[in-house]
Amino acid sequence: MPDPKQTPPQPPLTPPQVPPPGTPAEKKSVADLVFDVSTGTSSLIREEFELAKAEVTEKVGKLLRGSVVGIAAGAFAFLALILVMEGIAWLLNEEVFDGKTWPGFFIEAAIFLLIAAAAGFIAYRAVKAGSPPVPAQAIEEAKLTKTMFEGEAERAAEGIEHSVVKGSGK
Repeated sequence: MPDPKQTPPQPPLTPPQVPPPGTPAEKKSVADLVFDVSTGTSSLIREEFELAKAEVTEKVGKLLRGSVVGIAAGAFAFLALILVMEGIAWLLNEEVFDGKTWPGFFIEAAIFLLIAAAAGFIAYRAVKAGSPPVPAQAIEEAKLTKTMFEGEAERAAEGIEHSVVKGSGK
């Protein structure tokens, strides 16, 4: 069962419009039946919108909570990375460079610069592949639709021309 603290309150749904039990459908006029159908349809659509809004509100709330926790986790992971890299620099200084302080930090800086250069190159290729953001499928579909309409218009024009020529007695 969902926790009532986590789910937002649901908006009250309007009851569907039902004809009164005393009036059978056979005795109603066509206008009354059409009115009943349109009223029922509009209330159904309204209820569907209310349900969709409630679902989206609930999902957005969950996404926001998850995002905040993820950001906090990322901040702590970043701080831990700083400490780990500091420790590796001191370890390099002690074990490899006989207590000299500066070489370990420069080696780590060089490694970070190589990683940053590789990440920048990968990001450049990804951005170049994705830009400009053109909806290729939608454009292709629009071209096909335009071609189809032009063909239909030409056939219709030929049909009108043919019937005009036939109708004039020529």
